[in-house]
Amino acid sequence: MTEIKEIGRFCPMDANGYLINDSRVEKIGPVFLKVVEEVIEWYQTHLKEDLHSIYIRGSVPRGLGIEGVSDLDTISLTNRRIKDLDLNWVEKAEQGVNKRFPCINGVEFSFYDKEDILNTEAFSIIPFMIKTHSVCVYGEDVEGHLPDYKADISLGNEHLVNVAKQIELAKEDLNGNDDREDIADCCGWIMKIIVRAGLALVIDKEKTYTRDLYPAYKLFSKHYPEKESEMKQAVEYAINPVDDPNEILDFLDRMGKWMIQESERWLEVHNPTKARNLKF
Repeated sequence: MTEIKEIGRFCPMDANGYLINDSRVEKIGPVFLKVVEEVIEWYQTHLKEDLHSIYIRGSVPRGLGIEGVSDLDTISLTNRRIKDLDLNWVEKAEQGVNKRFPCINGVEFSFYDKEDILNTEAFSIIPFMIKTHSVCVYGEDVEGHLPDYKADISLGNEHLVNVAKQIELAKEDLNGNDDREDIADCCGWIMKIIVRAGLALVIDKEKTYTRDLYPAYKLFSKHYPEKESEMKQAVEYAINPVDDPNEILDFLDRMGKWMIQESERWLEVHNPTKARNLKF
């Protein structure tokens, strides 16, 4: 079992409050570099001329990767519409990389049309992740063509506008499920969503942002001390997912229900129409 550690940090900001991307290739630990090289090879082999660029996002390119705990999350931009690509190889690739490299907790291949990413009239999470949390490891970097981002309600809305649907989806997935691996995956996924939604509830007050779970939990608890123990439990579930669906469902019936109610209150103030993506 992995112990909760006081690690992670808030995103650095410039003098105008814009988030600074502190991801660098040279920050990727040596143990992860071989994985990155193999992932690039998979993308190149199967996408060929349809591949525009590849990014590594998350804790690994920020020098915060933990061997055996951190995921390797990747983003690829393509020169063709995603529906026109043959992606039947992806599952085999992910399973192969996961088996060969126990230093990661899992790898994710993802695909986005370059033209869609460069359309930034409203907030969208993938351009945001490329601009603020990713490093280009192959191809032409589009970061310079993307807008600057602040820790504001547009970003908070991303974490709150769909949280009710996400929690209900998790409950549907857990009910009657006897696949222990799938249950644990669902547990880790929904708990990360809850922790980050907790930070989003206070983003308009604090004007700061992190995707790291521990500092997000601490800042949330500053404003909601009565929910500190439950949010700490969510962090524990995210780091050490359990495979008992009843235990997870019980937590979602309590903390999940509260999070839905609080997100609705936040949306009534900041996004009463519940627009999926807020304009800048």
